[in-house]
Amino acid sequence: MRWVLYPVAALTALVTLGLATLAAISILAWPNLPSLEVLTDYRPRVPLRIYTADGHLISEFGEERRSVVKIEDVPPILKHAILAAEDERFYEHPGIDPIGIARAALANLTSGGRGQGASTITMQVARNFFLSREKTYNRKLYEILLALKIERNLSKDQILELYINQIYLGQRAYGFSAAARAYFGKPLSEISLAEAAMLAGLPKAPSAYNPIANPSRATLRQHYVLRRMVEAGFSDNASYQKALKEPLRTQTGSVARNGGNSTPMHGDYVAEMARQIAVEQFGEEAYQLGIKIVTTITRDDQEAAYAALRKGVMDYDRRHGYRGPERFVELPQGADGEALDDILADSSDHDDLLAAVVLEASPSGVKVFRRGETYDITGDGLRFAAPMLSEKSPQGRRVRRGAVIRIRSTEKQGWEIVQLPEVEAALVSVDPHTGAVRALVGGFDFNSNKYNHVTQAQRQPGSSFKPFIYSAGLERGYSPGTLIEDEPLYFPAGVTGSQAWEPKNYDGKFAGLMTLREALARSKNMASIRLLQNITPDYAQDYIGRFGFDPARNPPYLTMALGAGSATPWEMATAYSVFANGGYRIDPYIVKEIHDGNGKLIAKIDPPVAGESAPRVIDPRNAWLMDSMLQDVVRRGTGARARSLNRGDIAGKTGTTNDYLDAWFCGYSPNLVAISWMGFSQPKNMGRGETGGAAALPIWINYMRAALKGVPEKSLARPEGLLSAPVADGSLEDFHYAENEPPALKPEPDWLEQLFSSHTPALEAPEEAIPPVAPAPKPAPRPVPQMQPPAPVVDRMPTPIRR
Repeated sequence: MRWVLYPVAALTALVTLGLATLAAISILAWPNLPSLEVLTDYRPRVPLRIYTADGHLISEFGEERRSVVKIEDVPPILKHAILAAEDERFYEHPGIDPIGIARAALANLTSGGRGQGASTITMQVARNFFLSREKTYNRKLYEILLALKIERNLSKDQILELYINQIYLGQRAYGFSAAARAYFGKPLSEISLAEAAMLAGLPKAPSAYNPIANPSRATLRQHYVLRRMVEAGFSDNASYQKALKEPLRTQTGSVARNGGNSTPMHGDYVAEMARQIAVEQFGEEAYQLGIKIVTTITRDDQEAAYAALRKGVMDYDRRHGYRGPERFVELPQGADGEALDDILADSSDHDDLLAAVVLEASPSGVKVFRRGETYDITGDGLRFAAPMLSEKSPQGRRVRRGAVIRIRSTEKQGWEIVQLPEVEAALVSVDPHTGAVRALVGGFDFNSNKYNHVTQAQRQPGSSFKPFIYSAGLERGYSPGTLIEDEPLYFPAGVTGSQAWEPKNYDGKFAGLMTLREALARSKNMASIRLLQNITPDYAQDYIGRFGFDPARNPPYLTMALGAGSATPWEMATAYSVFANGGYRIDPYIVKEIHDGNGKLIAKIDPPVAGESAPRVIDPRNAWLMDSMLQDVVRRGTGARARSLNRGDIAGKTGTTNDYLDAWFCGYSPNLVAISWMGFSQPKNMGRGETGGAAALPIWINYMRAALKGVPEKSLARPEGLLSAPVADGSLEDFHYAENEPPALKPEPDWLEQLFSSHTPALEAPEEAIPPVAPAPKPAPRPVPQMQPPAPVVDRMPTPIRR
């Protein structure tokens, strides 16, 4: 008996000594435990979120994707799944689970390692907020002590709420609410039992049990959690069996990276503008305060603008031919899917333009590989790239085995070969009464080029600038019915002070006498220059400031009549809004409201409104007459393609600059102004015939067709103070200011006759032939306005934004 009692006494003494030592350490360590203020005043890092005006998430910025949820809003099935997987006796133990610790200790002693930790949910909260994840006994002791302290200061529901919102679950998702959207595209309230079990299995190892990256391992873990729920009494067998059979539809990788927004918005340029505003206001803290920014754009308008711009750019790209594969790689025979995927790792997809590597190629068919699948492209799908499938095509541009190309899926012809366009485009639409931006697309693809051509690109507007010269003319006594000559002009070097300038019309033809209305509709350059001569460039430069243009970017030379200055699409939207709203200056804006992390409204835009608080900048008669003239541009002028919209309230103007560097269409209905532009970021010739009407107008039409669908036609009310009278040739009547004489031909200076006498016009020239004319150092023999176009506008590409 004595031999039995000695070992028991020795073991008891060792246990007593161990407990005493542990108690002593705990007593010494307890005062040094961190304050629980971070838990009692929980302020999680919630990302900056950008929304449309109608409540759709555009984007979010921040290292941690998180949506804080109250414990009472957590579905019971998720609570039970978490408890079954992590801590079945959570509501019973004091923060540590002795049974679990004993089980883990026995398992570790048996295996000779430290594989199991037996952490309760409270201990995990302690670790996540205060400790590292290293597996040491010292760290475990602090974890236990912190858990006990937490349990003394917080309720069980408070602790579980912290856990549910703080735990990392993969896909940059922190907390179960964010994870539900990231993996399943659902709010937490809509998840099923099977989905709850999948989520509850993630805390153990988020990367290993990620259902998107490792679906098979994630399913095994899910089945374990479902089984534990039955064993713990949280679920019955029928529900268990049903959950096992439920097919789980997880998000694709791209959608998951977008925060689980299953129908992601194409609003990257808008989101970036809003992000910059947030950082200006709140600094780097903006990324973790849970700030919500509501923009002015609407989902339908934005998606219509994005689709219209993409189609316009792709159509342009197709007109100019296939350039060949992006690159070539060595492709050994028998290369497996993993090796092929590695090859494509450096070629990101750009929306529906997908990277693929060619396995086989011939004029009759191409076989490609992407993401574990092979696709055969034949028939019409080869048409675009056909010239580069021939054996006669240049070796460096031929589609062959090892070529990395772009493919796209279409409804009509299945897969087709495409390419990433090099040309850029921009589109912005604005409510002309308030300035609220309805849609904004700053380029073809934000991930390829973050430069926002709507707000940053100072480009020559070409003939789209002419309406502002004509508007100035109306204020100087002209009217739409005034006759003006469309005849050749020639300015010798002695007059310009540099080289001779011989401006031309686009078609190389001259129509003689015509009304200002006709001259604007047909975009006649000679008539515009003569008009500017008579009202003087200095007056015009001052006048255009009313529309929001920077006079310094539009020097007072005759070339101003041809749009030789510079402006952004944003400025053009501001300016055309004056015509659309009856003469008021509005300021476009993109952010409508800002809310803090608690949902409290902290900022709201109160914009000037046309007809109320916005300043009037032109006479209402001027606005009405210009609207009438710009409608004729669409009815029978250079913008005639827009007649396909079958609306009588559309007005606008095309613009094409010298050497086809820029193509514009600036137009509106009374309730919506839209500006479309196309060109290269570093200006270069887009190709013969790529005018505003051919390149930019189709984008504008496709957007407006969607944006104005179901919107009734509307026209500006004719203001008082206008009279109608026959024009000088008696062919028709037109309106003019009541205080002015009926329209008549404006006499031309005598000296021009001498310049015209020996002039022969060229056969054809671009719409706006803008010469590099220097200032005149010598006085002209007669008072001739000096001419000097500004230096060529070159966009400077900004440093890529780090996100």
